[in-house]
Amino acid sequence: MARRNSPSVLQEELYPPTTEPARDALDDSRLVDLDVEQESPFLRAQKRVSVRQSSLPKRTANRLRWGALALGVLLLVVLSAAALYQYGEHSWRFRVESSDNLEISGNHNVSRAQVLEVMGGDIGRNIFFIPLAQRKQELEQIPWVESASLMRFVPNRLRIEIRERTPVAFARLGSKIFLIDDAGSLMELPAGGRKKFSFPVALGMNLGEPQSMRATRMKTYSQLIGELDSDGAHYSQELSEVDVSDAEDVKVLATDPGGEVLVHLGASNFLERFKIFKGHVQEWRQQFARLDSVDLRYDHQIVVNPDLQGTVKQPPLSMGVQRSAIAAGVRPAALVSHQGAGSATSSAGPALKPVSAKKNVVKKERRHKAVLRRASTKHDVGAEPTLSAANTNAKVTTVKTTSAPSTSNPAAPNSKPSPAIPKGQQQQ
Repeated sequence: MARRNSPSVLQEELYPPTTEPARDALDDSRLVDLDVEQESPFLRAQKRVSVRQSSLPKRTANRLRWGALALGVLLLVVLSAAALYQYGEHSWRFRVESSDNLEISGNHNVSRAQVLEVMGGDIGRNIFFIPLAQRKQELEQIPWVESASLMRFVPNRLRIEIRERTPVAFARLGSKIFLIDDAGSLMELPAGGRKKFSFPVALGMNLGEPQSMRATRMKTYSQLIGELDSDGAHYSQELSEVDVSDAEDVKVLATDPGGEVLVHLGASNFLERFKIFKGHVQEWRQQFARLDSVDLRYDHQIVVNPDLQGTVKQPPLSMGVQRSAIAAGVRPAALVSHQGAGSATSSAGPALKPVSAKKNVVKKERRHKAVLRRASTKHDVGAEPTLSAANTNAKVTTVKTTSAPSTSNPAAPNSKPSPAIPKGQQQQ
């Protein structure tokens, strides 16, 4: 059993009081804090404490940041470009060392030497400092060059593309013969006969007239050639010369086994009139001792040998010009020079070439057009109305057919040849 006689010890003695705050007060303060934390989300927002802000709006500040960044990038690009420029300007890698660095294409009649004559000054030059626009203009001054284009290829190569002109005829200007295109641009004949052409020789132009005038004459020439070749007969291959000096009276020198005949075709209906000539030429050769020219400008009437006198004198061609022209494809009949009607062939060529009458003779022929028409109705076939004092030997025959005769054109079987001229009235 426990002993009850021992002195009792009070609890206060065992656990002396401390200086801590009262338990009740502490518990109350904690309860208050907890209550505040639980209720604060549902209470009205407390007043915010003012904070010092920047003087610039936020959007403006962002713009300034992006602007500064862009300025930095731009500055970096400029510095890089300047460094590259300095490198490209002074580096030997970008210099055109020799003509091997020039690539030329499209030149057939333009020699490489002609191109290098323009581009030779750029050998040893930095490729970035070659004025391409200026070199393009200089290359286009070469007669054969219609257009040119130049391109740089890094590090040191140039490509030059040439587009040459397309000739459509030979052109006799004075004592020289050139090639000419449909725009009236003149080109020298290829040296050494490197290329041969099959064109007539265009007459009626001179070096003193502007190119626009030559272009107008070549438009008439192209119309003539287009009509003569329109039905597939290729009559233009039978022409040695085409005189376009008078747009109202285009004259052609037609060549066949019987010789050369100067044919007046007027200003229109070239194909129809030339077919009439082809259908009657053999008949006229039988009727006349000599057939030099035929005028087909008048409706249903044909004037034979109107150009026996008053022919235009052509300046002679040198032997060198003749050799170059023949090598390029000019027919020998187009190289003949004449002194007048019935004259012998000069030393410039082997054959007789009739040429057109003077302008005053042509005008007189036009004034007598009404006389010819009246003569065809009042006189028998083979009558010889006088055209002018220079053409007293001209013969007039009436053609009653409106289409080409069947001897040359199978498509016109019903056409009839012109009446024959009596032998007693044939030209002696």
